[in-house]
This record gives sequence, structure tokens and C-alpha cells, in this order.
Amino acid sequence: MTPSRETGPPQGTPPPRDTGPSPGAGPIRDPAEIVRRARAVLEAHWDERRGHTYPNTAVFPHQWMWDSCFAAICWHHFGEHARARRELAGVLSAQFADGFVPHMRYAEPNRDRGPLDHCSSYTQPPVYAHAARVLATAGMLPDGLTARIGASLEWLWRHRRTPDGLIYLVHPWESGTDDSPRWDAWVAAFLGRTGGPGGTLRWNRPDWTVFDWHLVDATGFAPNGAATRSTAFECASAGYNVLYAHAAAELGALTGDRAWTERAARHAATIDERLWDDEQGLWADEPITGGEISGGAGTGRVPTLDGVLGALTTRDPVKAERALDQLLDPERFAAPCGLAYVARDHPAYDPDGYWRGTAWMQMNYLAVLAADRWGRADVRAAVTAMSRAAVGPSGFAEHWNPETGRGHGAVPLTWSALVVALAP
Repeated sequence: MTPSRETGPPQGTPPPRDTGPSPGAGPIRDPAEIVRRARAVLEAHWDERRGHTYPNTAVFPHQWMWDSCFAAICWHHFGEHARARRELAGVLSAQFADGFVPHMRYAEPNRDRGPLDHCSSYTQPPVYAHAARVLATAGMLPDGLTARIGASLEWLWRHRRTPDGLIYLVHPWESGTDDSPRWDAWVAAFLGRTGGPGGTLRWNRPDWTVFDWHLVDATGFAPNGAATRSTAFECASAGYNVLYAHAAAELGALTGDRAWTERAARHAATIDERLWDDEQGLWADEPITGGEISGGAGTGRVPTLDGVLGALTTRDPVKAERALDQLLDPERFAAPCGLAYVARDHPAYDPDGYWRGTAWMQMNYLAVLAADRWGRADVRAAVTAMSRAAVGPSGFAEHWNPETGRGHGAVPLTWSALVVALAP
């Protein structure tokens, strides 16, 4: 998430990538001090009237779906259970009658992301089911919350499923990993360029911003405003499909409804069958509309952290171990100050590049969830140590250089408070 991604209008000069330099301080050695500072970040961006946390009040003046899901998890860890419930309820308060959940709830009217002026027409990974399961450990959930979650997962199943059974996206925004090199085949086709190794491009903000708005124009919207199709970009993202299967499993565990548990298992099997890349030892994306490159399958095989997340849902221990082992490998994702989003041995890796290699706390958190499922305490400990090493130098930044901890994007950003949820 960056200001130029979604808070700026389609025309005009996009804002700079970084809101300011990170403080440049050293690591915070005291775990209690990390907790204190993480809580201060959340408190500074909480809106009592609207009942949610802004990612950063100066840069992101709206409510984002998965930012708020992660904020709810943070409030839970701080013992602020009422705030956690309000935060999560707010995510689903803009839900459409047919179940669609928009990824943004606007603080002011805005029509940049579809035909509606109160919310966006796109969605994001359904991590609200996991957040609900976390919050449920502290007591009752808001009335009707699990029914809303079920309706959202049904909407995706009915309106965004390919004949092969995969959920597809109609804009990179929906993945949460906005400018991942996995989308470069589509960008290259739009810009009329030829990619480098593996089809990847050298990222720059102006070109990618124009591409984003091109995809808005190419989107097909249902009568109620929800995005359903695209003539330019449709992709079965491995990360999104895994988080869908995980959400179904979490909802099944919350409600005791075996239909959700069984759907989760079936979907996980489809993901393994369709998206497993045995050469990389990761899960890859599958292009649906666009995304092909001459002489190759596209850029969906670029090794990114999305490709590890299949360990959250697969039943295959060999696949899970091959993927999770890469989180400890310094030639792949392990770095001194966090998990590199792009594998360090790939030509596209840029430790300061937006979604080109910088580390992200929400991705670290999801990787730890995957490791926990397989009892990988070694992975949890390593990722926790990397993340703690970063929050001081980065200033709890939106994302940061995994080699040095230098912060990028909005500083601070509330999802970096997830560092408190990584401790055993």
C-alpha cells in the first residue's frame, strides 16, 4: 500500500513513494519496549468516532480491509477486546447485500476505484475470518459477524471462480501485494516493453500508476458496483487462493459447520494440483486474462513470499517443508531484518524496491501462521527475530529494506504493530 497507489487521483503527479526517512535508530532490545511502541502506533491512528484504525492518518485517510483485520489482531494482543471487535465489525460494515466486501471504506466521497462514492468496488484477501477466530478466543464476536464472513466467501465462490475451481482477481490491488513482479507480464504488455529475466521489469511509480488506472477502466462492474470481470487482467493468485482456503477453514472451526471445513480441504487440493511449481518449491500464479509472455508462462512463477503461503493449507508435508525451508535460507527469503518479499537470488530482487524485495510485517505474520501449522518453531523464532530487529531502524514503517532495516512508505504504519503477535 502506498499513497500513490490508492489515495491519489488518476491524473496528476503521484505522491512520492516514501513519506519521509525512517528514524534510523538501532534495534530495540527490550521486548517490553517493542510492545509499548507498537501500542503507541495503534493509539496514534485510532479514530474513536469511526471505530477503526487508519493505516497512517496523514497518508491513508480511509479504512482498508486487511489493514483493519491486522489492527484488530493487534488490539486483541494488547487486551483491547472492545476495540478489536469494533475494528473487525467495521471491515464488514460496508458489505453489500449479496455478500461482496469492498477493500476500502471511504472517509470522504471518492470515485477513483469504481462507480461508488462511499467504498471501493474491489476486494482484498479475506483475512477477516482468521481475525475473527483470533478475537473469538477472548469472548463473543459481534452479532452476525460469522454470517457476514460466510456471505463474503460465498460471493467469491459464486462470482470469482474459474471453471477449474480457482478464485481469480481483477486488479492487483485485490491481492494486497500491489506491484509484485508477478504482475509484470501484464504491465509489460500495457507499456509495450520486453521484460528482463523471467519477464520482470524495472519498477517505477509513474508507469505503474498509469497501469493501475488502465485496469480500473478495463474492469466490469455488477449493477451494485462490485468488480466482477476484467478485459485486461484476471489472475488466479496463489496467495489469494490460499488465504481463501484458510478463511474457509477458520470459519469452519469458528462455527462447527463442516461444509466450510470440507470446502477448505477441496480448495487446498485444487491449489496444490493447479498452482504448485515443483521446480521452485513454491506455489505459482495462473494467468486467466492477459499475463502471458512470449516463450514462457508469464511472471507468475517469480519467487515471492506469496508462493510460500500454500503451507497454510496444503496437506502435503513435502510441499510444505520445501516452501518453509526457504524462509530460513539466506539465498532465498531470509535476511537480517526480515523476510525479503522477492527471493534474494532472483534478478528482480531489489531490497529498497516497492514489492520488489522490501520486507512487510503482515507477510512475516502470515508466513509464521504457515510455519505454526507444521510445528516449525525454528521458522517462527527466526522470523520473529528478524521482525524485532527491523522495527527500531524502520520506525515501524509500512515496509523496509530487509538487509538494513531502513524504512519505506508510510512511517509508521499500523500493521507493523503485528510484531507483538509474532512472539510465542
